[in-house]
Formats: sequence, C-alpha cells, structure tokens
Amino acid sequence: MKKGICIGTSPGANNEERFANAARYGFAGIEVNTLRDDAERAEARRLAEQYGIPVISVMNSDHWQYPLSDPDPAVVERSLVGVTQSIDTAVALGADTVLVVPGVVKPEVTYEEAWARSTAALAKVLPIAERNGVYLAVENVWSKFLVSPLEFAAYIDGFHSAHLVAYFDVGNILLYGYPQHWIRTLGSRIKKVHIKGFDAQTFTWTYLMDGSADWASVMQALRAVGYDGYLTAELPVDKGNPLGRLREISMDMDKILALAP
Repeated sequence: MKKGICIGTSPGANNEERFANAARYGFAGIEVNTLRDDAERAEARRLAEQYGIPVISVMNSDHWQYPLSDPDPAVVERSLVGVTQSIDTAVALGADTVLVVPGVVKPEVTYEEAWARSTAALAKVLPIAERNGVYLAVENVWSKFLVSPLEFAAYIDGFHSAHLVAYFDVGNILLYGYPQHWIRTLGSRIKKVHIKGFDAQTFTWTYLMDGSADWASVMQALRAVGYDGYLTAELPVDKGNPLGRLREISMDMDKILALAP
C-alpha cells in the first residue's frame, strides 16, 4: 500500500506549494477536487509531473450542494454535470477514480427515494466512466444513507459494473461501526481508502493516532481482502504548525502501513 493525501490536507498558499509539500514529506499520490477547465487541469498535470506525485483520484465537488438523490430533476442534472466534469478531470490528469457521495437522506427524502434516485442518476453517467476507464467510487459519509456494510455492498452490486466501486472511509465509520468489519464485507469492491481520526467517545475529529480506530485490525482486514492501493489522508491543515503536522501525518501513516505485514 502507498501513502496518498488530499490536496486540502497539504498546506500551502497555492496548489504548487501543496504539491511540493506533499512530495517533500513522502506522499506517493494526491487527490484533487473537480477542475472545471482545461487550464486548471493542465496546471495540475504539470505540478504532478514536476513534483513526481501523481494525481490518484478526483473528489467530486458538487454532490453535497446538488445531491444525486434530490427530488428536483434539475438539481440531479446539475449534479451529473459535476460528475462528468470530475471524470474529465480524472482523464486529463491520469487518475483512475472519481469519489462520489451517492445520496443524502433528509426529512423530505426517504431512504427508498435516495436509493432509487441515486442509482438511476449514476446509471446515466456510469457509461461515460466506463468508456474512459474511470471508476466511480461511492463513499460512506454522514448522509444517513448506506449505513450498513451489507447495504453498501448490495448498492454497488446492483450496478453490475466493474467501474462502480467503493471509496471506503475509515474515519467516517467510527461513529456507528467498526471499519475492519466493513472492509471484510466490502472486500474487492474497495478501490480507494480515506483515513482520518475520529474519537467515538467524544464525537470529535482527531488526527490519526488520537482517535478510536484500531489500526492494526484495519490493516489486517485490508490485507485479508487483498487491498494494495492508496491510503489517502483526509485531515485538516494545522494552522499553528502546518508543516510539522504534515510531517507527523506522514510518519503516522508509516506506522500504520507497518502494521499487519
């Protein structure tokens, strides 16, 4: 497995500094947000090549503001435009994965409606991903949707496509489950992994070693299901000690990767 980092976790006043710092502190890949135009994409590709840190995934920027499960078809259509732009970003930068939040359950959106609308929406854009060799990776988030590993697995399997996969977030699960259990259920469906810290006793986000994750069990589970991709840190920049914290994140990830060899 390799160390990845979200571009928002790497400190810097601009993307050049963020790429440079990620490379300086030993990260092997970087995740970027949706880039809307060719100039932005060309600049990101240049930075990836210059600093020797490939773009490994694209985090879709529109799925919260424009949920795929929204009752308004115009909102869903706007969301699909964002997913398509994310696919285009991935193709331009040589990334193989786009992270997508599949649905959001709200007082006005039932669980069943979120399932039906989001699967119908993703089915429209999935062929574009398939043609371009890009994976659409749905992530487990705090959206009151796909709240068990069995449902998550069934949701993915319902598309009958090798290009609709899971982006598994270790930290997000700690609120209501055990990440090692989810990993073993999802198995080969997992394409990418986010890591962050969360303290299940105090309900607060933390850095990697300060939360409730049993990293040894997480790593054992990942190795048991044959996962050998990136672990991508999704953590806030420490404004008081940005580079020192980045170094600590990198070192903590080395410790995590050394578990369960």
